[in-house]
Amino acid sequence: LAPSGSVQSCFLCGALFCRCRGSSRWKGSFETGEMSHFSKDTLLAAAALGVTFTAGLLLGRKCFSHKSSLKTFKSHSGAKGDPLMDYVLQNSLREHPVLKKLRKRTLQDPMSRMMVACEQAQLMANLIKLIKAKNVIEIGVYTGYSTLNMALAIPADGKVIACDINLEFVKVGTPFWKEAGVEHKIDLQIQPAADTLDELLEAGKAESFDFAFIDADKENYSLYYEKCLQLIRKGGIIAIDNVLWNGLVLNPGNDPETLSIVKLNEKVYRDSRVIMSMITVGDGVTLAFKL
Repeated sequence: LAPSGSVQSCFLCGALFCRCRGSSRWKGSFETGEMSHFSKDTLLAAAALGVTFTAGLLLGRKCFSHKSSLKTFKSHSGAKGDPLMDYVLQNSLREHPVLKKLRKRTLQDPMSRMMVACEQAQLMANLIKLIKAKNVIEIGVYTGYSTLNMALAIPADGKVIACDINLEFVKVGTPFWKEAGVEHKIDLQIQPAADTLDELLEAGKAESFDFAFIDADKENYSLYYEKCLQLIRKGGIIAIDNVLWNGLVLNPGNDPETLSIVKLNEKVYRDSRVIMSMITVGDGVTLAFKL
């Protein structure tokens, strides 16, 4: 506490406050009318201090409070050539030869950053094997790298319902599906994913799938999640990609895609129908286990 009769400047607005003699409380100098007790230089210095502090505080909040030093990156995009990522791949990646060929072919495409990172694909394949998944839903195929990855992980009589609207991209991967001998496991649906999911529900397929992977248009993430939750059995897993969205979830602004991801992240976190983990693999992936 400052001594009686002293002066201080409010950090946020530069207003002067005095502790009045004989009083245990602080009063604004405008309230007390004791401005004359202080020299002009004192008043100006105190006001300048408050203004400077406020400007620095606001600028600091704007520039630093919503930025992270944590970088989300994929082994083929952002972390390419990173020594630690190279170490991870050299000491953990067990990639099927045809899967590797498709990955290298996809990297020739200008949009290859959309491909699921191989380290994330292997994690999902391991989860599929762990829960003995047989029937899988994939929303967003691109060139079919993750499709092939999951088809290789399920048994011979298993099925991947692969949903996309762009056949041109998918055509890149179909020869590799055939080469790997899993073409018969993949049911390709070229139409809006919501339509395919509705058709599965109408056909009585609720709770008949073991694993779902959502990696498509972000504005429909919540819709896909709800429909997949109906289609997945208890104990099944829904994997949701791009949940960190290159860090933009910290500053979503007015971007519809980012806002949709933020909304879904909050929704899954509070959803009592699942237990979940959000992990910093690739661009972030949430694993929701249906209860």
